[in-house]
Amino acid sequence: MAEARYEILPFEALKGWAADNHRAALDVFCKTTDRITDPYWQAVCHLAPTSTDPRGFFELYFTPVLITDGVPMLFTGYFEPELSGSRVADAKHQHPLYALPSALPHGTTRRQIEQSRMLAGQEIVWLADPVDAFFLHVQGSGRVRLPDGSVLRLGFAGKNGLPYTSVGKELVARGIALADQVSAAFIQNWVRQNPEQGRELLWCNESFVFFRELTNLSAEDGPLGAMKRSVTTGRTIAVDPAFVPLGAPVWIEKQGNDPINRLMVAQDTGSAIKGAQRADIFFGTGPDAGDQAGRVKDTGQMITLLPTTIAQRLAGQV
Repeated sequence: MAEARYEILPFEALKGWAADNHRAALDVFCKTTDRITDPYWQAVCHLAPTSTDPRGFFELYFTPVLITDGVPMLFTGYFEPELSGSRVADAKHQHPLYALPSALPHGTTRRQIEQSRMLAGQEIVWLADPVDAFFLHVQGSGRVRLPDGSVLRLGFAGKNGLPYTSVGKELVARGIALADQVSAAFIQNWVRQNPEQGRELLWCNESFVFFRELTNLSAEDGPLGAMKRSVTTGRTIAVDPAFVPLGAPVWIEKQGNDPINRLMVAQDTGSAIKGAQRADIFFGTGPDAGDQAGRVKDTGQMITLLPTTIAQRLAGQV
C-alpha cells in the first residue's frame, strides 16, 4: 500500500462549504457515532447529537485533512438494486443468490460455484436474469420483489475470499470497448446481447458474494453499510478504511457533468474502493438511482474532517 500524505487545509479552502446543508450532514454523522470506538473521537461523538449549530460544530471540533497517496481521485457511484424474484426456482427464475455457507473450499471461484451444485440448499431467492444477479453481487445489497408483492431485503453476509476484478476493465483490455464507453448499463447490455461470451466475461471476476435476509429494515431505510447502519442517499460514501476512518465526515468536490460539493460521511466500504482518494457515492434505490450511479466516473478531491488532535498528529504538527 502506498504511503499516505496528510495536508491540513482551512475550511475556507473547501469549495461551497458555507452553502451546504450542515444539519443534514450532522444527522447522518450521528447515525454511526456509536460505531466509532477510537477514544480520540469520543468527545465529538458525544457532543454531536446535542449540537444546535451544525456548521459551527464541524468547524470547532474538526480539522480538514487532504489525504493522498499519489493516485488521482476517482469518484464512482453505487445504489441499491430493486429486482423481481422468487423464493423457489421455476421456469423463469433460475439464478440463485446464496446465504453464507458454513464451509467453502478455499479459492472456490465464481465459475466453480455457478457451474456446480455445491451450494444446493443455501439459496435465499432466485432471479430471472444472471446479469442482475452479478450486479447485485457488485452492489452488495438489494431489494427483491416477490410474486405476492412483498419485498425481500438482502444485505452482505460474506465473500469467497478471492479478489474483485473489474469486468469493465476486462472489456477494454479485450478491445470490445473504449474506457470512456464503459458503464454499468454498457456492461449489462453487452452481456445480454452476447450470452456465451458474457458469461465468460462475468466469470473473470472470481469474487463471489453471499447474502443474508434483513428483516429489521423499513421500506424507507437504506441498505446496511459496513458500519451496520442504513446508508443515506446523497450523504453516504464508501471509502478505503486503510486511509479514511469509517464514520468520518468527508467533504467531497466531485467534478464532471454533475459536480457535487457536499459534506458526506464515510459509512461504507467496497471491494473496488482502494486508495486515499477513492470514493463511491450512494445514490439511493431503484433503476433511476442505478442510472445516476452508473454515469459517475469523475475526478476531483475529497477532504477528510478529523478531530483536531488526530489531524495535527497525522500532519506532524504535534
